[in-house]
Amino acid sequence: QVQLVESGGGSVQAGGSLRLSCASSEYTFCMGWFRQVPGTEREGVAYIFNPGGHSDFAASVKGRFTISQDTSQNTVYLQMNSLQTEDTAMYYCAASSTLCGFHENFYEYWGQGTQVTVSS
Repeated sequence: QVQLVESGGGSVQAGGSLRLSCASSEYTFCMGWFRQVPGTEREGVAYIFNPGGHSDFAASVKGRFTISQDTSQNTVYLQMNSLQTEDTAMYYCAASSTLCGFHENFYEYWGQGTQVTVSS
């Protein structure tokens, strides 16, 4: 059973930056970040293939967020720059052993989430 532990959330003013970390207990094929605002559907933010490091981003964050990984530590990072109030959400790390993309059904394992709050 893969275990994921997120960290790095917090409160920041608009225009600021935060870096989220997700440590996995073991290697996984793909890791993704999702976010959810209460009362809305979970949204895929970014993902990265473990072999090769190919990544992709939701249109709403492209150019502002980057994703990277430390394969030696099974850790993935989401660097969030130029944060906007619309980025306020609970952010979840997810891991998949087979598929990769923005569909949450691709991912078997989920972290507990870390809150990101952006104020104006």
